[in-house]
Amino acid sequence: MSFGRRIPFWARIVLVLGAVLVVASAGTVIGARMLINQATESIPQTTLIEGDARAPERQQGEAIDGAINLLLVGIDAREEGGGSDGDSVRSDTIIILHIPETHDKAYLISIPRDWLVDIPAYSKNNFAGISDKVNTAFSAGYAGDGDRLTKLGRGMELLATTLNKATGIRFNGAAIIDFNGFAGVIHALGGVEMCVAEPAESAHLGVDSAGKLVQGWYSEAYGIQLPYGVRPYVHEAGCRTMNSTEALDYSRIRKSLPNGDYDRQRHQQQLIKAIVEKATTRGVLTDLGRLNDLVAAAGDAFVLDTGGAAIADYVFTLRGLRADDMVLLKTNAGKTNTQIINGTYFEVLDPTSMDMLRAAKDGTLGAFLAEHPEFAAEPAAATPTAKTE
Repeated sequence: MSFGRRIPFWARIVLVLGAVLVVASAGTVIGARMLINQATESIPQTTLIEGDARAPERQQGEAIDGAINLLLVGIDAREEGGGSDGDSVRSDTIIILHIPETHDKAYLISIPRDWLVDIPAYSKNNFAGISDKVNTAFSAGYAGDGDRLTKLGRGMELLATTLNKATGIRFNGAAIIDFNGFAGVIHALGGVEMCVAEPAESAHLGVDSAGKLVQGWYSEAYGIQLPYGVRPYVHEAGCRTMNSTEALDYSRIRKSLPNGDYDRQRHQQQLIKAIVEKATTRGVLTDLGRLNDLVAAAGDAFVLDTGGAAIADYVFTLRGLRADDMVLLKTNAGKTNTQIINGTYFEVLDPTSMDMLRAAKDGTLGAFLAEHPEFAAEPAAATPTAKTE
């Protein structure tokens, strides 16, 4: 079996969402669909978005027409009483993946988690509604009775509804990424190549006198909390292979960076690109053992909602996309726009950022970026380009 360059860019995106695809370079479409289904059957799939925020479902077994908007959420699931303040489950990463109707680009829009929004009332757990940070929407929906999958579904639904009311965007599907499970994906890849543009002090990791990494925790009131004799770990400038602990930690830092959450958004997008590139290198694609490890790790890391369409439909519809077609975007052109209300810091999106989100709703992001190129993240410092087959 030869993988070659027939593996589409969308297969790489779906890998990040939790689907490791094995597509034969020769054979029938039916045979390729069977391989895709077999490769992705371990990924939990459920309905994560309902109501006004959900786009109409596409019929299975056909090419997908029109623009596509997917909501990607990375959660920080913490045990109660684990030394960390805040809610037990928070949406630390919120990304809107937009593909225009031409299916020739994939735009990643990172949403600041401190964005001040109106979170509507939610009847499924009797949440009354509030104006607060956008990441509060997920934890507010998650709260209450139910098994984990039910609670995750509520969290995603309330977040999607909040974003829909703020932007008008309706979502064709969604994915929840658990940081703990995501570490397994990076481990299965043997680490990822990351470039650190400037030294960044961790808010969660320390290093002891022997140079061993030590997990700490972060408190809004007191900062990083580490055992005695352990100093905060610093990600030094330069390009190198990071293991899962280092890569995930780097992608979560914001307090020690000059642009705060906007630098963290850039690093999260960088990590996604690094995983995509590593997953399509020669050493991974030609090693069936590593592919099997990725499938198992993905099953632990993700919950997926494809909006009623089969994963194979997405793959065949978007098979012409390549890695260079990924465009990374930043709200407020990467500059903080903070407002303090009753002692709490909120991020406010400027009118041009709202225009960008409306362009995602209307399918005109290409025209928007032609007029506002400063909203595209700089591509250079993302990751070293990995050699693919």
